Amino acid sequence: MNHDRYEDDYILDILRSVKTIALTGASPNPARPSNGVMGYLLSRGYKVIPVNPGQAGKQIQGQTVHARLADIPETVDMVEVFRASEYLSGVVDEALAMSPRPKVIWAQLGVRDDAAAAKAEAAGVKVVMDRCPAIEYPRLIG
Repeated sequence: MNHDRYEDDYILDILRSVKTIALTGASPNPARPSNGVMGYLLSRGYKVIPVNPGQAGKQIQGQTVHARLADIPETVDMVEVFRASEYLSGVVDEALAMSPRPKVIWAQLGVRDDAAAAKAEAAGVKVVMDRCPAIEYPRLIG
């Protein structure tokens, strides 16, 4: 898939079908974008599970933090990636090792790795890169 541009229907389908999101790179700092996006997604009715090894066992936005994707004891529909581009391939590997696999891997603004995306897509996982669900949601849903 070409990740330079996404059809609105592709993004809308993801936003409407996803219920549980694992947010990698979650920060307890309210000034960090991951914290604000997590709060926004929670306010829109999504279940958001923060992932950050340095914060494991603590709470962010009232949700218990897990060290790794593999530590999440429930099915995750989407993995939201707040990590630098060079870590995206590793996050994809972790996501593909989950059972069941998430349906979507969404990389935040500025995060892109086409090889990692191709790996996820070859395994049947949808990918969005260099986009923010907290921007796309109000644009497409209101």
